[in-house]
Amino acid sequence: MLCQSAGVTVIDVHQHLWPEPLIEMLSTRRRPPRLSASTLELAGEPAIEVDLDAHRLETRLALLDRCEIELAIVSLPPTLGLGVLAEEEWDELADAYDRGIVELAAASDRLVPLAAGPSVEGFAGACIGASAFLDLERLAPRLDELEQRGAFVFVHPGPALAPPTAPPNPPLWWPAVVEHTAQMQSAYAIWLDRGAERWPRLEVVFAILAGGAPFQLERLQSRGISGRDTLHETVSFESASYGRRALELCLSTLGVERVLFGSDAPTLDPGLALDAVRGFGDAVADTVCNRNPSRLLAQKA
Repeated sequence: MLCQSAGVTVIDVHQHLWPEPLIEMLSTRRRPPRLSASTLELAGEPAIEVDLDAHRLETRLALLDRCEIELAIVSLPPTLGLGVLAEEEWDELADAYDRGIVELAAASDRLVPLAAGPSVEGFAGACIGASAFLDLERLAPRLDELEQRGAFVFVHPGPALAPPTAPPNPPLWWPAVVEHTAQMQSAYAIWLDRGAERWPRLEVVFAILAGGAPFQLERLQSRGISGRDTLHETVSFESASYGRRALELCLSTLGVERVLFGSDAPTLDPGLALDAVRGFGDAVADTVCNRNPSRLLAQKA
C-alpha cells in the first residue's frame, strides 16, 4: 500500500528489526525459537514464514522512505520466547540482538533501538514482555534503573500461552487477537494498581492500546476505581493494528497526548496504520505521530 504524505513528521514507536547476529543465532538453534531457512518455529504456535529481506537495513530504510517515516523505534519482540525460555537462553538471544541492533543504529540515524537485555546503557529505553508485570518485585530493579536514567518502557505481548479458556485447536489468529490482548490488559491493570504510584516518573508505553484496556475504564469506574486513578501522565498507548473506531474511542477517552503511532512493521504495513491516524486531521496526526513520541525520546536526550 502506498503511504500518502500529509506533511507531518512521523515517528513509528513499534517496529521490529532483526540484526544479523540474532538471525544467525536463531538459525543455529535446535529447538524453538529457531529459524529453519525462512521458517520460524515458536513453542506452542504454528510455524510461520518470515521475510528475512524485510530485516535488512536497506529494505527497512526503503520502507521508511515509502511511508515518509522519519524515525523508527525498534525492539526485539518478547513473543520469541521471553518467559518461556530458560533465562540464560533468552539472555543469549537478547545479547545477540542488542549487539547487532546497536551496530545497525550506528549505520543509520533513523533507527532508535530499545534494549532487550538487562543493560539499558546507551538505549532510549527497554522493551519488556507483558507477563513480566505479573511479578513487579522481580522487575523492580530494572524499572528503578530505567526511571533513574530517564528512559522509558515499551510493554509488548510475550509468547502466547493458551489459557484455560482457549478452545481446542484454536484458529491461527487466536494468539494475536485473544491471548496477546489479554496479556496487555493484565499488564496495564497491574500497572494502574501497583506500578504507577511506585514509579511516578517512569514513562510507560503499552503496545496495541494495552490490548484494548482503555475500553474498560468505565467498567473500572463501575467497580469503584476513579477516573483519576486510571489516567496517568506517564502512561501512553501505542496504536498498532487498530483503526479509526478504536482510535476514536481512545482519543476521546484518554486525550490526544496519550496516544502514540506505531505500526508493528514488518508484520503489518505502516500504511494502514498511518491512514487511520491521518484520518483525524493534521493536528491530531502531528501530535500522535510526532509530538508525543518526540517528547518520549527527549527525556533520554
